[in-house]
Amino acid sequence: MKFGCAFREYLQEEREWFVDEKCAHVEYIRLKKVLKSCRKDTSSDKDQLCQCQSCPLCDQQFFSELMKEASDVVGYFSSRVKHLLHLHIATGLQRYVLRLRQCFKNDRQALAQEGRILIEYIAMNAIAMRKILKKYDKVHSSVNGENFKSRMHAEHVELLHSPWLIELGAFYLNSSGLDGCELGGVYGHFSCDLNISKAVMTLILPDSIKLEYNLTCAICLDFVFNPYALSCGHIFCKSCACSAASVMIFQGLKAANPESKCPICREVGAYSKAVRMLELDLLMKRRYYVVQRKLEREAGW
Repeated sequence: MKFGCAFREYLQEEREWFVDEKCAHVEYIRLKKVLKSCRKDTSSDKDQLCQCQSCPLCDQQFFSELMKEASDVVGYFSSRVKHLLHLHIATGLQRYVLRLRQCFKNDRQALAQEGRILIEYIAMNAIAMRKILKKYDKVHSSVNGENFKSRMHAEHVELLHSPWLIELGAFYLNSSGLDGCELGGVYGHFSCDLNISKAVMTLILPDSIKLEYNLTCAICLDFVFNPYALSCGHIFCKSCACSAASVMIFQGLKAANPESKCPICREVGAYSKAVRMLELDLLMKRRYYVVQRKLEREAGW
């Protein structure tokens, strides 16, 4: 099945899954039509491509809309995942109410289903974004589409580099209690695996997309403990990140100086929107405990 048909089929299912008006997606089909209008209409060759490096006809509608769509998709995805994980790791009275509800309704299965839907949502939009940018460069014989990816990275709207995608993968591994899981989707299968010996989480998405996340703190060189993801995407232990930002642990990363830089990429202000990785923390503690027990048994302790 061609991606255009698969994406159209996906959008039909998306309308059934997401009933709220805030749901955003990449306008792949419409933007593809914009690119088609840029082909030279010559009598000798109807399929001749536009040879300009930058096209006013396309660019005026193209990159500004793509950036807004990417920002909207990332924002919607993040808010939905936050809500999902909040229900999964609820505490206090809310946890009691949810446990009581489970006597009458299988909330665990509903949460898993919503997680699968969200993974497919971000994956399909990321594939659409990648394909439309590749199409742009092909039509214009340019690298502007490729350069646009760098701009997305700089503005933190890359669809597959959200810390909430890592949290969603950890959520599935925590729910299954295993080191790997597979999910089916419109355009293919998804899988998530954890290699605790290498401290790497791997997400495999449709269209041969493979994402590997290093779960070793670059400061202490050990497994991330109480992990936080900075706005640039790099993950550190909370204590290590606080030390690098010259703040006390009880103050938290929000108290970091706005001029503080990420210890790896040196991005300024990376601490201001740090994300606490609760699901990843649960996953690492669970697997680290299992590995430690195994080593102790092998050593005869």
